[in-house]
Parts: sequence; C-alpha cells; structure tokens
Amino acid sequence: MKLISYNVNGIRAALKKDLIKWIKKEKPDVLCVQETKSKVDQVPAELFSELGYEAYWHSAEKKGYSGVLTLSKIKADKVVKGMGLAKYDNEGRVLRTDFGEWTLVNLYLPSSSSGEERHNFKMEFLVDFGKWVKKLLKTRKKLIIVGDYNIVRLDIDIHNPQRKDKPPGFRPEEREWLQEFFKKDFADTFREVNPEVENDFSWWSYRMGARKNNKGWRIDYVAVSSELKDSIQKARHAQEVVHSDHAAVVVELDL
Repeated sequence: MKLISYNVNGIRAALKKDLIKWIKKEKPDVLCVQETKSKVDQVPAELFSELGYEAYWHSAEKKGYSGVLTLSKIKADKVVKGMGLAKYDNEGRVLRTDFGEWTLVNLYLPSSSSGEERHNFKMEFLVDFGKWVKKLLKTRKKLIIVGDYNIVRLDIDIHNPQRKDKPPGFRPEEREWLQEFFKKDFADTFREVNPEVENDFSWWSYRMGARKNNKGWRIDYVAVSSELKDSIQKARHAQEVVHSDHAAVVVELDL
C-alpha cells in the first residue's frame, strides 16, 4: 500500500497548483491531507471520486482553518471524527478510518507559534491524544497515525539544532512527548528506512529563502504501531513538488 501524508496549507490553493495532476502521477492508495482550510461543500466532490477515491472530511467549525481529509481507494468500514473532546474536535484535527484489521488516524496537531496560550493548548492536546491512542491500541493493534505533528523529533531533524531560543515545535517538553510516543508504541517509518540521513526535511518557513537553502524541519510523520513495524518498505519526502510550505511524506507498507 502506498500511503501519503501531506499538509497542503489550504486545499483550494493547492488545487490551483495542480494538486490533482500530482495525485494522478503518484497514485497513492491512501492520501491523508492536513490543514485543508475548507468545508466539504467548498471542493467539488467529483475531483476525487473521478480518481477512484472515497473522501472522508473532518473540517474545523471556523472557516478557513485547520481540518483534515482522508482519500482512500478502499471504502472505510468505520469513520470517527475527533476524539470525543469538543475543544479539539471543533478544530478538525483527528480523523479515524478503519479498514479491515488496520486503522488509520489522520492527525493535524496544533501549532503553538502564536503564543503561550496555544502552547498550553498544544500540551493539553498531547496528553489527551496520548490517552486516546492508548485506549484505541487496546482494540486496534494495527494502527497507523500520520500527519503534521508540528514537533521536531531528533536533532538531525532540524537544520540548526544548536539554537538556544527553543522555538515552538522544538521545545523540550514537546520533544520529550514525541520521543516517548515513538519509544513505547510506534515506529517512525522515515527513520526506520533512513536512520542517519541528515538535511532531509518536511517543512520550511516562507521567510529568508528557507526552502531554497534547505533550512528546514522534519515535523510530518507516518507512525506505525509495533504490530506493523515489519511492514515498512519505503519512506521518503516528496520535496520536488511545491503545493505548500510542507513536503509530502510517501510511505510504502506491505499490509
């Protein structure tokens, strides 16, 4: 199965940049989109159905904000929007889809770049999301959690790990949570395939020519539970296409 996770920073803007053409070229079995910034009725349904995809949306209540979309060639057995916690679910950040024995979670983890209040919100989200995942793992052992985690995991996942200002996404408490997440129950597919590769990022700031100079961060992940670790075959960042400030994470699994 070819699975792609992609923060498009606005799906309507990405569609104007030939997103459909790229999808036709890549031919993913499943495409998980984050930061759609769109309601389902703002994007023509036939754009995806004509390519053979079932479309599952979880949009934010606020217009032009957040939101996730899962496109699948296989029809889901079960679809669950959110974690059952309104303060997060209103922002359209978690979408669960079950396919036979395995479960896919499309995640857009909050950013905390706007200030301390949102950082606290993010840390609360991490705690509650962790509890939700633990509970889900009890009944769904074959679990895949993909998306924009908005956290740098390792020092080699950022172009300047020596920086001392510890910006949002690189703060110790966030990274500690993510390290624990991967240490206990999940494998980081990209690092399983590319354990020591440096300067291979998934996000760049729009400022100061960051992408051109490859001054980026790796904050987008495809995580698989221990039951699926042996299924990992390939993992890469599709940096050659530019629909947003992120690269797509492309993973192949033997399911």
